[in-house]
Amino acid sequence: MQSLPYRTALPVLAATLAAALVAPLLLTACAAPAAAPQTAAVLPPPPALTMSDVPAVPASLPARVGRYTEFRGAGLADMTPDGQRLLVVWRAGPPTAERAQLHIASAPGQPLRQITTANEPTRSGDFLPSDPNIIVFERDAGGSEATQVFQRDLASGVETALTQPGQRCDAGPFNRAGTAVLTTCAKTDATAAGAGGTANTISLVEVKTGKVLARFDLPGTGWWPGDMTADGRSLLVNRYISASQAEVWRVDLGSGQRTRLLPRDGDPRALYLASAFTAEDRRFVVVTDRFGEFRQAYRYDPQSHRFDPITADVPWDTAGGAVARDRRRGAFITNEAGVGVLRLIDLETLRPLPLSLPRGSNVTSVKLSADGSRLAYVSTSPSAPAEIRLLDLGAPAAAGTLWVAADTAGIDTTRFTPVEQIAWKSFDGRTITGLIQRPPAAFTGKRPVLIDIHGGPEAQARVGFNGRYNFIVNELGIAFIEPNVRGSTGFGKTFHQLDNGRLREDSVRDIGALLDWIAQQPDLDASRVVVQGGSYGGYMANAVAVHYSDRIRGAIPTVGISNFVTFLERTESYRRDLRRVEYGDERDPAMRKWMQEIAPANNAHRIKVPMFIVHGRNDPRVPVQEAEQIAATVRKNGVPVWTLIAENEGHGFAKKENADYLFYARVLFLERYLLGN
Repeated sequence: MQSLPYRTALPVLAATLAAALVAPLLLTACAAPAAAPQTAAVLPPPPALTMSDVPAVPASLPARVGRYTEFRGAGLADMTPDGQRLLVVWRAGPPTAERAQLHIASAPGQPLRQITTANEPTRSGDFLPSDPNIIVFERDAGGSEATQVFQRDLASGVETALTQPGQRCDAGPFNRAGTAVLTTCAKTDATAAGAGGTANTISLVEVKTGKVLARFDLPGTGWWPGDMTADGRSLLVNRYISASQAEVWRVDLGSGQRTRLLPRDGDPRALYLASAFTAEDRRFVVVTDRFGEFRQAYRYDPQSHRFDPITADVPWDTAGGAVARDRRRGAFITNEAGVGVLRLIDLETLRPLPLSLPRGSNVTSVKLSADGSRLAYVSTSPSAPAEIRLLDLGAPAAAGTLWVAADTAGIDTTRFTPVEQIAWKSFDGRTITGLIQRPPAAFTGKRPVLIDIHGGPEAQARVGFNGRYNFIVNELGIAFIEPNVRGSTGFGKTFHQLDNGRLREDSVRDIGALLDWIAQQPDLDASRVVVQGGSYGGYMANAVAVHYSDRIRGAIPTVGISNFVTFLERTESYRRDLRRVEYGDERDPAMRKWMQEIAPANNAHRIKVPMFIVHGRNDPRVPVQEAEQIAATVRKNGVPVWTLIAENEGHGFAKKENADYLFYARVLFLERYLLGN
């Protein structure tokens, strides 16, 4: 089936940062501190963790946390053309090191059959349409994001690389015959030579033989294929420039000649993301914010320049979906106040088709069988990790059959408190929103607060299952708040551009206004607040510690930015120009001066609260020097600074043993600095 482009686009849309060459922070090998009593039982840390000043984790803590680290949700990678089998992402248990791997689901409720077994996670894949006994998937090593594309024969178990190392490659759509896959590759900085390292190479690769049938280079970065015509002669290609600007091109596969389809000369600058041709190959599905605040789906005809609305009646972003391989039906997910709503559309008449889902479904991804007669989708909620259901669209009022249930690790998740919407006024009178999960009523008195800021910044905190953090809410009695500060997506294009360039610190002021809001709540304790975040959220945690040290108890930046100049100088070159649109161009002297003035690393003398700084050594987006430089500077303030660096991780922790130990250390930090007097 032909998916909308979001899986391919996400690596492009994610925050990309860099760091300057600085003297590395001297880190001690992970071990129990020398002062710890020799008789105290401690949990041995994973060998890949290098830490400084992190106290030893008592052996009793994992038992106290219990099964909260064992939740497992299902990811939907693909569906066979006949809709009879699903390709599922599931965290495999021992002896395969508890990594996310690909599995086959052949019937509802039946045990999954694991098909990938690498020590590294495998989190995406597709059946080869012409032969679903072969899958195509991507995998990197150590969180480097230098992904390679492989094919695996399910009968023999043999894996074969379809791309060359030294690049970051994504698997795109298949040709109409279902025999060849489009790959998009960019050289990594380790292998790039000058400006050539910022080109994208798109190849059409015959999956069973590995033969390259066509190949062409596109200048710059941000290119990825959308779909191919039935005759195999031309290709829809997207060019992503920023969260507010993207283009659609048509490329001749024989000559490599390209023609821009959207925007036309004289058209307004906007976001255009093309996914799939319709049945006759003349029109295609495109998501655009050209006609309003939100990203909505249209059927576009290049000959007449006509946009026929598909989801334009929904005043929210179209945030994902899929088109059947016969191009007659499309399934679209609209992000409505952080909840995913699924809509089924006839792409010829553009009329909605009947669809019956369980009440309260929050849909996060969807796939269609080749003829559009079967639909599989993933849904989640605050009381359930992700689950997969399958609908037979020919059955009347079918609500779907649960194919892959979530594993709640024996915990009664139905007792978890709901996630609620909140709103507050910021410094300029603008309304900012977020989510809160309050502790159970058994916790009396004003409750301490953990603020968790999402990355991106072109992302959004959405309603879902909070995983391990349910322990913090339900067992420690800490309120969990996820703000959507200005710059977040999901609230219209005006809102997500409010933090660009020199407006950067306005989003930090949104957190200051949130602290004011907390102080006004009868059940929350404004004197006990810790702020954390990952990636761009890590920058926010650093910046909040700079500006509001007198109002918080601590900060936990994870893979976070500490200086916009240094991260732009050291992030992977294939990401750099994309990030300059969002953050500003450090090569401009005036902008560079301003970036240095606001850098948390350059203002670290103002941080007076304990910090827990977390990073992956192999992070290509926010290089580890960002963590090292702010940790070294804040230590001079005489405040506690814990650092934890994972030598085998990148932009986030994908290996369960590392993620578990990090969570235990996080609990220690919160118990000492948030819950302590």
